[in-house]
Amino acid sequence: MGISRILIANRGEIALRIHRAAHEMGIETVAVHSTADADAMHVRLADHAVCIGPPPATESYLNTAAIISAAEVAHCDAIHPGYGFLSENEKFAEIVEAHDIKWIGPKPEHIRTMGDKVEAKRTAGALGLPLVPGSDGAISDPEEAAKIANDIGYPVIIKAASGGGGRGMKVCESEDKLAELMQAAGNEAKSAFGDATVYLEKYLGDPRHIEFQVFGDGNGNAIHLGERDCSLQRRHQKVFEEAPSPVLSYEERNRMGDICAQAMADMAYRGAGTIEFLWENNEFYFIEMNTRLQVEHPVTEMITGVDLVREQIRIADGKPLSVEQKDIEFKGHAIECRINAEDPFTFAPSPGKVTSYHAAGGMHVRVDSGLYAGYSIPPYYDSMIAKLIVYGRNRQGCIMRLRRALEEMVIEGVKHSVPLHQELIRQEDILNGDYSIKWLEEYLAEREAG
Repeated sequence: MGISRILIANRGEIALRIHRAAHEMGIETVAVHSTADADAMHVRLADHAVCIGPPPATESYLNTAAIISAAEVAHCDAIHPGYGFLSENEKFAEIVEAHDIKWIGPKPEHIRTMGDKVEAKRTAGALGLPLVPGSDGAISDPEEAAKIANDIGYPVIIKAASGGGGRGMKVCESEDKLAELMQAAGNEAKSAFGDATVYLEKYLGDPRHIEFQVFGDGNGNAIHLGERDCSLQRRHQKVFEEAPSPVLSYEERNRMGDICAQAMADMAYRGAGTIEFLWENNEFYFIEMNTRLQVEHPVTEMITGVDLVREQIRIADGKPLSVEQKDIEFKGHAIECRINAEDPFTFAPSPGKVTSYHAAGGMHVRVDSGLYAGYSIPPYYDSMIAKLIVYGRNRQGCIMRLRRALEEMVIEGVKHSVPLHQELIRQEDILNGDYSIKWLEEYLAEREAG
């Protein structure tokens, strides 16, 4: 018997996204929520809801025992973790499966491998993915690090083996600073992630961030669904994503996509995954793999017509992929704007009551959001409150539609990042697709300087 009831171990727009996909498949949903999210849209729409604790995530959305208890009380036969929270926690995945509940995600061992940056790099290299030159693994001896840095050339970047989001990362321009920065990166990593392990890589000066969506059935069959360009970032956090990338050719897309798909087939990878690269001077360099659904997955859905959440549920249910590589066609262009409850230019958080809300609409416009008028955005979680995704037959048409859609968005009562996006899509570099991972921070710094 297949999956009939899914517990959604998440909140906000991604919980709502999972609920919608499940209902379209005739599957019941159970929402779990903290006391702060009792009035959230995904809780209102789910077939059943279970309160799992007070507002702090550590006492609710990260509370493994409470989530498993909720799944058992509500007779769920599967758990979907969404993204963030416990989605890349291999121990949680193992516990779910140990309770004879289906885990809608990759095999725990693959989560573990790709969650350790050093092991992920080693595995990626063995699978034939192109790597950034650097240390073969963790490094603690400054003399050995200096030797490697001299071989690959300065500047180099010291990175935490665990975690992400820019913490535990230090750029070193010369050998005299290397030991000091290794110590600082290790201390920061220890504080943030409980692990002081660091490794060394060549620092790329002005790359783009390009990632490939992959999908495997767990039995050695895998496909890719093209790439997304996520280069517009602030403090290593993505702000604006598009597919396809403005800089890749059809041939390069298929070449790299096939390499990624083959790597996943060789791993016998199960479910959705994203392989992330830095791209500079027409070369790809593996940086990490995310063993979950991405925030920006809708742009891939728009240009391929494949429902990625539906596919996740099918795979977890033991079914084969519903599409083969030859069935995947890339059509048109899609852009996603992440809309956060924060000041659009100082980025100060702005939780509070939404007094008025109107979502953009029209042909090829999608808004993933749990907002409604009267909803109070809690201060305890990530500030993203909506994703605006638009599609066009080409990039120019997509940008024009995005301009119109942003004009239609009404969110009152809190500050939000719509004005930032309205400004960005009028900049010549963005219109030309000529931007790197440094572009947004440099633009914001110049804007602030006047």
